[in-house]
Amino acid sequence: MIRRAVTPALRRTPYALGYNQFSMFRKVLVANRGEIAIRVLDALRRLGIPSAAVFSDADRAAPHLRHANEAYAIGPAASAQSYLNIERILDTARRCGADAIHPGYGFLSENAGFAAACEAAGITFIGPPASAIRAMGLKTEARILAHAAGVPTVPGMSQPVSGFDEARCMAASLGYPVMLKAAAGGGGKGMRAVRGEAELEAALRDASSEAESSFRDASVYLEKLIERPRHIEIQIFGDTRGNLIHLGERECSLQRRHQKVIEECPSPFVERHAGLRERMGAAAIAAARAAGYVNAGTVEFLVDEQANFYFLEMNTRLQVEHPVTEMVTGIDLVEWQLLVASGRPLALRQEEITRRGWAVECRVYAEDPYRGFLPSPGRIDRYEQPSGPGLRLDSGIEAGYTVPFDYDPMLAKLAAWGSTREQAVTRLRDAAGRFLLTGIQTNLPFFVELLADPGFASGEIHTGYLAEWLARRTGPEPCARQETVAALAAALATAATPAGAARPARASNWRALGRDTLLQ
Repeated sequence: MIRRAVTPALRRTPYALGYNQFSMFRKVLVANRGEIAIRVLDALRRLGIPSAAVFSDADRAAPHLRHANEAYAIGPAASAQSYLNIERILDTARRCGADAIHPGYGFLSENAGFAAACEAAGITFIGPPASAIRAMGLKTEARILAHAAGVPTVPGMSQPVSGFDEARCMAASLGYPVMLKAAAGGGGKGMRAVRGEAELEAALRDASSEAESSFRDASVYLEKLIERPRHIEIQIFGDTRGNLIHLGERECSLQRRHQKVIEECPSPFVERHAGLRERMGAAAIAAARAAGYVNAGTVEFLVDEQANFYFLEMNTRLQVEHPVTEMVTGIDLVEWQLLVASGRPLALRQEEITRRGWAVECRVYAEDPYRGFLPSPGRIDRYEQPSGPGLRLDSGIEAGYTVPFDYDPMLAKLAAWGSTREQAVTRLRDAAGRFLLTGIQTNLPFFVELLADPGFASGEIHTGYLAEWLARRTGPEPCARQETVAALAAALATAATPAGAARPARASNWRALGRDTLLQ
């Protein structure tokens, strides 16, 4: 199911001499599902490490189970009783003989209690130490830590508000507009923009309520609202020897309800500002070092129109959008996670990190973007994935699979590499149009339209751009039957190919879509 990029950078390191000569782990349990579980399981197979998958009642026929050496039931469909059940996950690891657990992203990946429980059980948590997760888990505490490390932070509070009176005084001191944020939050939950005092009381009540329901913590804090910012993040990596490096940035400004939709590496904004990448990278490393960070992590920043950047938060896990960094740097981040977790040093020094070309990724969801991004679970009737130079597809689905109601509706991640941004975007748009996925509504037609937008093409985007684009959009409703879209795209591709010219064959394995091919 997964299509991976070849990783030439690893071929320059001792790791490439033969993974099996290293006794890393007896067995790794992957405590996740869907495309990220497949992503990690396939990396384990290439490293020669036995693997174990887990599944809830809703995932008994899920594709990720076939990528593992073993699979174990962990409970009912409800995530609280299965994928979020720490004792059940640990018990399964003990029963199957796993000495390490990879959490993927989501679920227990940023749960400091889970990381600590793994450590207490003598099981390696493939991620940062519990202390680092805890240090960066509360946004207010993370702000204090970053500020102390000399990292720029958005003006605002370092502690949750105690009530409306304090919020009103702080908002007046900062000056409107301000932003309310959940102290224990993420993913856009518990966030409210407030443009005047008349809105503040209701916004405070709503943000606190959403924070409580999402994170079991109603605490919120206030900071100055940065108008039309970019959301740019830095991928960092640390080992147990104290080495910390960054792998450059990703642009994540196209968002719906504060959740990312399209990501790219590098950022068109950073490319236009000399020295900005280096300054942001140094700040990200400073924040990570202050937290005692080890393994993969991402430091996220808001960047204003004058190229001032401000610490937003740190995600103490592998990111959904990690493929675009891999495609540009040639580094397999999951393999690095496993190697660092086994005690090995980082394979490369900062000055050895190189970047080539551009990569753009879209998150394929079972949802209707033209009707408020309503989820659209159900049975997939047809599934034909696109192939061609520079493409990568990380997928957790197949024909006949029923997308459950119980979990996040992300189905796959489609990414394209090009020697230029224009080429990468063109390849991605073409692939989205040829991705045949029917029986449920998806956001693929939405990507075909959005990737052709002149504003996106110019790189002049910000975190509110997608909402503005949808509001001014005047085009007709996209074709409801996606097979029609795919058929038209295929017909256009055929018509554009000269008679007798060779057409790219469908890839039969992940290497056919690798970076070696796309660099030719």
